[in-house]
Amino acid sequence: MELPQRKPRAQLLFLAVALVWPRCCVSLELIPYTPQITSWDLEGKVTATTFSLEQPRCVLDGHASAADTVWLVVAFSNASGDFQNPQTLAEIPASPRLLTNGHYMTLPLSLDQLPCEDPVGGSNAPVLRVGNNSDCLADLYQPSYCNAPLPDPGPYRVKFLLMDSRGSPQAQTRWSDPIALHQGKSPASIDTWPGRRSGDMIIITSILSSLSGLLLLVLLAASTVRFSSLWWPEEAPEQLRIGSFMGKRYMTHHIPPSEAFTLPVGCEPGLHRLPSLSP
Repeated sequence: MELPQRKPRAQLLFLAVALVWPRCCVSLELIPYTPQITSWDLEGKVTATTFSLEQPRCVLDGHASAADTVWLVVAFSNASGDFQNPQTLAEIPASPRLLTNGHYMTLPLSLDQLPCEDPVGGSNAPVLRVGNNSDCLADLYQPSYCNAPLPDPGPYRVKFLLMDSRGSPQAQTRWSDPIALHQGKSPASIDTWPGRRSGDMIIITSILSSLSGLLLLVLLAASTVRFSSLWWPEEAPEQLRIGSFMGKRYMTHHIPPSEAFTLPVGCEPGLHRLPSLSP
Protein backbone atom coordinates (compact mmCIF):
# COMPACT_ATOMS: atom_id res chain seq x y z
CA MET A 1 0.00 0.00 0.00
CA GLU A 2 1.50 3.23 -1.08
CA LEU A 3 1.18 6.54 0.71
CA PRO A 4 -0.76 9.23 -1.12
CA GLN A 5 1.38 11.65 -3.08
CA ARG A 6 1.61 15.24 -1.79
CA LYS A 7 3.62 16.80 -4.56
CA PRO A 8 0.94 19.35 -5.54
CA ARG A 9 0.84 20.77 -2.00
CA ALA A 10 4.64 20.98 -1.87
CA GLN A 11 4.70 22.85 -5.14
CA LEU A 12 2.16 25.38 -3.88
CA LEU A 13 4.18 25.92 -0.71
CA PHE A 14 7.36 26.46 -2.70
CA LEU A 15 5.59 28.98 -4.93
CA ALA A 16 4.32 30.95 -1.92
CA VAL A 17 7.79 31.07 -0.37
CA ALA A 18 9.24 32.24 -3.66
CA LEU A 19 6.78 35.11 -3.80
CA VAL A 20 7.38 36.23 -0.24
CA TRP A 21 11.18 35.76 -0.22
CA PRO A 22 12.19 38.80 -2.30
CA ARG A 23 10.02 41.06 -0.16
CA CYS A 24 10.97 40.01 3.37
CA CYS A 25 14.16 38.06 3.31
CA VAL A 26 16.44 39.85 0.89
CA SER A 27 18.63 42.15 3.00
CA LEU A 28 19.46 45.62 1.70
CA GLU A 29 22.97 46.78 1.11
CA LEU A 30 24.23 48.37 4.32
CA ILE A 31 26.29 51.51 3.76
CA PRO A 32 28.97 51.97 6.46
CA TYR A 33 27.83 55.43 7.46
CA THR A 34 26.27 56.61 10.74
CA PRO A 35 24.22 59.83 10.72
CA GLN A 36 25.23 62.36 13.35
CA ILE A 37 24.65 65.91 14.54
CA THR A 38 26.53 68.42 12.39
CA SER A 39 30.01 69.43 13.49
CA TRP A 40 29.62 72.95 12.13
CA ASP A 41 29.82 75.75 14.69
CA LEU A 42 26.15 76.71 14.67
CA GLU A 43 23.73 78.03 17.25
CA GLY A 44 20.75 75.83 17.97
CA LYS A 45 22.03 72.53 16.64
CA VAL A 46 19.55 70.87 18.96
CA THR A 47 16.44 72.69 20.18
CA ALA A 48 13.16 71.68 21.80
CA THR A 49 11.61 70.67 18.43
CA THR A 50 14.50 70.33 15.94
CA PHE A 51 18.00 68.94 15.45
CA SER A 52 20.53 69.46 12.66
CA LEU A 53 22.25 66.54 10.92
CA GLU A 54 25.25 66.63 8.67
CA GLN A 55 24.36 65.97 5.04
CA PRO A 56 25.41 62.54 3.66
CA ARG A 57 27.69 63.96 0.97
CA CYS A 58 29.59 61.43 -1.20
CA VAL A 59 28.08 58.62 0.89
CA LEU A 60 25.46 57.24 -1.50
CA ASP A 61 26.97 58.13 -4.87
CA GLY A 62 28.27 54.65 -5.59
CA HIS A 63 24.97 53.02 -4.68
CA ALA A 64 22.37 55.24 -6.37
CA SER A 65 21.32 56.34 -9.83
CA ALA A 66 20.10 59.74 -10.92
CA ALA A 67 16.45 58.71 -10.48
CA ASP A 68 16.85 57.41 -6.93
CA THR A 69 15.75 59.34 -3.84
CA VAL A 70 17.39 59.58 -0.43
CA TRP A 71 14.90 59.52 2.44
CA LEU A 72 15.47 60.23 6.11
CA VAL A 73 13.84 57.80 8.53
CA VAL A 74 13.09 59.27 11.97
CA ALA A 75 12.06 56.94 14.80
CA PHE A 76 11.91 56.91 18.54
CA SER A 77 14.98 55.25 19.96
CA ASN A 78 12.98 52.37 21.41
CA ALA A 79 10.97 51.88 18.18
CA SER A 80 13.77 51.93 15.60
CA GLY A 81 14.12 48.15 15.72
CA ASP A 82 10.47 47.69 14.72
CA PHE A 83 10.73 49.82 11.59
CA GLN A 84 10.10 47.95 8.33
CA ASN A 85 11.35 49.51 5.11
CA PRO A 86 8.44 50.38 2.80
CA GLN A 87 8.27 48.55 -0.52
CA THR A 88 6.22 51.15 -2.44
CA LEU A 89 5.73 54.89 -2.36
CA ALA A 90 2.26 54.41 -0.90
CA GLU A 91 3.72 52.69 2.17
CA ILE A 92 5.96 55.61 3.15
CA PRO A 93 4.91 56.63 6.70
CA ALA A 94 4.04 60.31 7.15
CA SER A 95 4.98 62.53 10.08
CA PRO A 96 1.63 62.13 11.94
CA ARG A 97 2.47 58.44 12.28
CA LEU A 98 5.29 59.24 14.69
CA LEU A 99 3.09 59.32 17.79
CA THR A 100 1.16 56.19 16.79
CA ASN A 101 3.76 53.98 15.09
CA GLY A 102 6.90 55.52 16.53
CA HIS A 103 8.51 56.39 13.16
CA TYR A 104 8.07 58.35 9.92
CA MET A 105 10.01 59.37 6.80
CA THR A 106 10.79 62.89 5.57
CA LEU A 107 13.25 65.11 3.65
CA PRO A 108 13.37 63.32 0.24
CA LEU A 109 16.53 64.41 -1.58
CA SER A 110 18.13 63.65 -4.91
CA LEU A 111 21.84 63.15 -5.39
CA ASP A 112 22.07 66.56 -7.08
CA GLN A 113 21.09 68.11 -3.75
CA LEU A 114 23.95 66.31 -1.98
CA PRO A 115 27.12 67.37 -3.82
CA CYS A 116 30.47 66.22 -2.55
CA GLU A 117 31.91 69.71 -2.26
CA ASP A 118 31.11 71.74 0.82
CA PRO A 119 29.93 75.31 0.12
CA VAL A 120 32.73 77.88 0.18
CA GLY A 121 31.90 81.36 1.37
CA GLY A 122 28.18 80.64 1.44
CA SER A 123 25.77 81.72 4.13
CA ASN A 124 24.02 78.35 4.47
CA ALA A 125 25.75 75.48 6.22
CA PRO A 126 25.32 72.01 4.66
CA VAL A 127 22.95 70.58 7.25
CA LEU A 128 19.61 68.80 7.34
CA ARG A 129 17.41 70.41 9.96
CA VAL A 130 14.85 67.88 11.12
CA GLY A 131 11.52 69.37 12.29
CA ASN A 132 12.16 72.76 10.71
CA ASN A 133 8.87 73.32 8.85
CA SER A 134 6.22 74.69 11.22
CA ASP A 135 3.78 75.18 8.32
CA CYS A 136 3.08 71.45 8.35
CA LEU A 137 0.83 71.89 11.37
CA ALA A 138 -1.24 74.74 9.93
CA ASP A 139 -1.43 73.94 6.21
CA LEU A 140 -3.50 70.85 5.40
CA TYR A 141 -2.23 70.85 1.81
CA GLN A 142 1.37 70.18 2.80
CA PRO A 143 2.73 66.82 1.55
CA SER A 144 2.44 63.87 3.87
CA TYR A 145 6.21 63.69 4.27
CA CYS A 146 6.38 67.31 5.48
CA ASN A 147 9.23 68.08 7.85
CA ALA A 148 7.03 68.90 10.86
CA PRO A 149 8.39 69.98 14.27
CA LEU A 150 9.11 67.07 16.57
CA PRO A 151 6.36 66.75 19.20
CA ASP A 152 8.38 64.90 21.84
CA PRO A 153 11.83 65.32 23.41
CA GLY A 154 12.75 61.80 22.31
CA PRO A 155 15.34 60.40 22.20
CA TYR A 156 15.35 59.67 18.46
CA ARG A 157 17.37 57.60 16.02
CA VAL A 158 17.66 58.33 12.30
CA LYS A 159 18.98 56.59 9.19
CA PHE A 160 19.10 57.28 5.44
CA LEU A 161 17.18 55.00 3.08
CA LEU A 162 17.84 54.93 -0.66
CA MET A 163 14.75 54.16 -2.80
CA ASP A 164 14.23 53.98 -6.57
CA SER A 165 11.50 55.76 -8.52
CA ARG A 166 8.98 52.97 -7.76
CA GLY A 167 9.61 53.15 -4.01
CA SER A 168 11.67 50.00 -3.76
CA PRO A 169 14.51 50.15 -1.20
CA GLN A 170 18.03 49.91 -2.63
CA ALA A 171 20.40 50.63 0.26
CA GLN A 172 20.43 52.03 3.79
CA THR A 173 22.83 53.44 6.37
CA ARG A 174 23.24 52.53 10.01
CA TRP A 175 21.01 53.95 12.68
CA SER A 176 22.37 56.97 14.49
CA ASP A 177 23.08 57.20 18.18
CA PRO A 178 20.16 58.44 20.33
CA ILE A 179 19.45 62.14 19.89
CA ALA A 180 17.60 63.87 22.75
CA LEU A 181 16.02 67.28 22.34
CA HIS A 182 16.36 70.11 24.82
CA GLN A 183 13.65 70.50 27.43
CA GLY A 184 12.55 73.63 29.23
CA LYS A 185 12.36 73.69 33.02
CA SER A 186 9.23 74.39 34.96
CA PRO A 187 9.46 77.60 37.03
CA ALA A 188 8.43 75.61 40.09
CA SER A 189 11.47 73.35 39.69
CA ILE A 190 14.01 76.20 39.83
CA ASP A 191 15.73 76.38 43.21
CA THR A 192 16.02 79.97 44.42
CA TRP A 193 17.56 79.33 47.86
CA PRO A 194 20.84 81.33 48.14
CA GLY A 195 22.50 78.59 50.14
CA ARG A 196 22.84 76.42 47.03
CA ARG A 197 24.55 79.12 44.99
CA SER A 198 28.25 78.83 44.22
CA GLY A 199 30.82 81.03 45.92
CA ASP A 200 31.57 82.97 42.73
CA MET A 201 27.90 83.74 42.21
CA ILE A 202 27.56 85.02 45.77
CA ILE A 203 30.61 87.29 45.37
CA ILE A 204 29.35 88.70 42.08
CA THR A 205 25.92 89.32 43.58
CA SER A 206 27.46 91.12 46.57
CA ILE A 207 29.60 93.35 44.35
CA LEU A 208 26.65 94.28 42.16
CA SER A 209 24.55 95.07 45.22
CA SER A 210 27.31 97.31 46.65
CA LEU A 211 27.70 99.15 43.36
CA SER A 212 23.96 99.72 43.20
CA GLY A 213 24.01 101.19 46.71
CA LEU A 214 26.92 103.51 45.88
CA LEU A 215 25.19 104.67 42.72
CA LEU A 216 22.07 105.47 44.73
CA LEU A 217 24.08 107.51 47.24
CA VAL A 218 25.76 109.49 44.44
CA LEU A 219 22.39 110.27 42.91
CA LEU A 220 21.00 111.43 46.26
CA ALA A 221 24.03 113.67 46.87
CA ALA A 222 23.77 115.21 43.41
CA SER A 223 20.07 115.87 43.93
CA THR A 224 20.74 117.51 47.32
CA VAL A 225 23.33 119.91 45.86
CA ARG A 226 21.13 120.72 42.93
CA PHE A 227 18.05 121.61 44.91
CA SER A 228 19.67 123.05 48.05
CA SER A 229 19.14 126.60 46.74
CA LEU A 230 15.40 126.00 46.84
CA TRP A 231 15.49 124.79 50.42
CA TRP A 232 18.00 127.37 51.88
CA PRO A 233 18.15 130.66 49.84
CA GLU A 234 21.54 132.37 49.78
CA GLU A 235 22.04 135.42 52.09
CA ALA A 236 21.83 138.81 50.37
CA PRO A 237 25.12 140.73 49.93
CA GLU A 238 25.96 143.31 52.55
CA GLN A 239 25.67 146.19 50.05
CA LEU A 240 21.98 145.35 49.51
CA ARG A 241 20.99 145.26 53.19
CA ILE A 242 18.62 147.96 54.51
CA GLY A 243 20.48 150.77 56.32
CA SER A 244 23.84 150.04 54.80
CA PHE A 245 23.22 151.06 51.22
CA MET A 246 26.34 152.25 49.49
CA GLY A 247 26.00 154.27 46.29
CA LYS A 248 28.30 156.26 44.03
CA ARG A 249 28.38 160.06 43.83
CA TYR A 250 26.42 161.33 40.90
CA MET A 251 26.87 164.77 39.28
CA THR A 252 24.17 166.08 36.98
CA HIS A 253 26.41 168.65 35.15
CA HIS A 254 30.02 168.63 34.38
CA ILE A 255 30.54 172.29 35.37
CA PRO A 256 33.53 173.28 37.40
CA PRO A 257 32.60 174.74 40.80
CA SER A 258 34.32 178.12 40.02
CA GLU A 259 32.13 178.77 37.01
CA ALA A 260 28.85 178.07 38.75
CA PHE A 261 26.36 180.97 38.71
CA THR A 262 25.67 182.41 42.16
CA LEU A 263 22.24 183.86 42.87
CA PRO A 264 21.80 187.00 45.00
CA VAL A 265 21.07 186.58 48.63
CA GLY A 266 17.44 185.94 49.20
CA CYS A 267 16.79 184.71 45.68
CA GLU A 268 17.51 181.10 46.19
CA PRO A 269 14.95 178.84 44.59
CA GLY A 270 12.06 177.94 46.82
CA LEU A 271 12.49 180.88 49.24
CA HIS A 272 10.08 183.88 49.36
CA ARG A 273 11.53 187.34 49.74
CA LEU A 274 10.82 188.99 53.14
CA PRO A 275 8.88 192.27 53.05
CA SER A 276 10.84 195.44 53.87
CA LEU A 277 10.00 197.44 57.07
CA SER A 278 11.30 200.75 55.73
CA PRO A 279 8.82 203.31 54.50
